[in-house]
Amino acid sequence: MLAESRKNPVGADLSVRMETSPKIAQPGQPLLYRAEVSNAGPEDAVLPLLTIRLPEGVQVLRVDVAECRPGATANEVVCASEHDVLAGGTGGVTVSGLVRPGAHGPLTATATLSSEIVDANEANNSARTLTAVDEGADLAVRLSRKAHAGRLVWMGAVVRNRGPRVVRDAALFFHTKRARFLSAKGARCRSYPGLVGCKLRSVGSGKRVSLRLAFRSHRRALRAKATVYSTHVGDRRPANNMARINLR
Repeated sequence: MLAESRKNPVGADLSVRMETSPKIAQPGQPLLYRAEVSNAGPEDAVLPLLTIRLPEGVQVLRVDVAECRPGATANEVVCASEHDVLAGGTGGVTVSGLVRPGAHGPLTATATLSSEIVDANEANNSARTLTAVDEGADLAVRLSRKAHAGRLVWMGAVVRNRGPRVVRDAALFFHTKRARFLSAKGARCRSYPGLVGCKLRSVGSGKRVSLRLAFRSHRRALRAKATVYSTHVGDRRPANNMARINLR
């Protein structure tokens, strides 16, 4: 009876499922794909191959499994296992991606699993996810010099949101090299080594937030760079999230 079962193996029942995080993607923000594979047996899966195809709207950043390699296209990841997956065994792969600013949903991704052994149930050998993409915001920052008295400099900043979404966690960071931060009006700001971080109030669609900062500059002219961003709301046009100014 044992010899007969070896001559006619019933194969392995491979399956794959895939999830995304977050459930709603944001333009310009990270998006994680997690593919979980399993073998319900009764035979071992011989050298299984997992192929993950991400949509063009997502840039692949990294994969957490060393055996995974780029596939035939830029958005394809191929994971060829060097070992058999035993009956009852499981595994998983996480692909970290970045949603392109111009991406629109739904974002379609697929995962397909195969093996050199017969699989009597191939219906669960592939999975597909559809991820909606939020409309996001369009934050922009502009800098201006308000006044200059010796080494004392007052600088103005205006943050606008031309996108459809309200941004409630906008943060503005100033890089001013060795200039000393003194005070701020219009936002809560804090000095860190090499920069100043400001937490802004909510920036509604079509609205703007203004603030004014005072610095004591170094002997050389003060050069400043400001960057605005949100950790929860994506940005459709990130090119205008940064501004520079030379305060002479």
